[in-house]
Amino acid sequence: MRALHTAATGMMAQELNVQVISNNIANMRTTGYKKQRAEFQDLLYQHVRRVGTQTSDQGNILPAGIELGSGVKTVGTPRVMGQGNIMPTTKDLDVAIRGDGFFRIQMPDGRTAYTRDGSFELDAQGRLVTAQGYVLQPGITLPQNSSGITINQQGQVSVSQPGQTTPTQVGQIELSVFVNKAGLQALGDNLYVETPASGTPINGQPNVDGFGNLQQGNLEQANVEAVNEISDLIAAQRAYEMNAKVITAADQMLSATSNLMR
Repeated sequence: MRALHTAATGMMAQELNVQVISNNIANMRTTGYKKQRAEFQDLLYQHVRRVGTQTSDQGNILPAGIELGSGVKTVGTPRVMGQGNIMPTTKDLDVAIRGDGFFRIQMPDGRTAYTRDGSFELDAQGRLVTAQGYVLQPGITLPQNSSGITINQQGQVSVSQPGQTTPTQVGQIELSVFVNKAGLQALGDNLYVETPASGTPINGQPNVDGFGNLQQGNLEQANVEAVNEISDLIAAQRAYEMNAKVITAADQMLSATSNLMR
């Protein structure tokens, strides 16, 4: 019976939907995390009576046909790249992006990755690195015995050095934007890499020509809304249950039919 297969596709789709929602909820406290959503499309139809066909020699047209659907399929789990809340941390090396842009990160294999996670640290050479030790690009190294690091909204990094009365600029943080930032591929560790869908990165200085500005001593929180995720989870669970009931009903109908043949 066709209904069994159709309902099964619905159950598989809602199972994937729950997996996406659970990942969003699990990352509610992940810095710079961008939530995902599952998107679906209907499958092919069997046209028993095709709408618009001619029904007589006088040119009468069938106003409504008979189309039997075969279920649902998942077409994507795109990320929603909206701005997350910016929360203060009072840590000098924490930097949040308010607006568009990603930090560029140098991976150990030579690739360039991108992130919204601005929770930077210093390595043994005084370079700004991520929590995994990956170097921020372009590289910024703080001089020894320096103190009072300042990162302004334009990404200029300045420090105070012994014997000097004015801060010394030691580097410039740059950002990268994409035509289709939802087309980036996630690697984990809050990192993304470019794909043919995202387009090539456009690099520039913060707070200039559409690039976001930087907020020192702050971090961007995940853009996950707990209430929305819980309501979506309940809706997905109910849809799963209804598809399961369809399978139960189809099984009972097949059982009744087989009993008639005994």
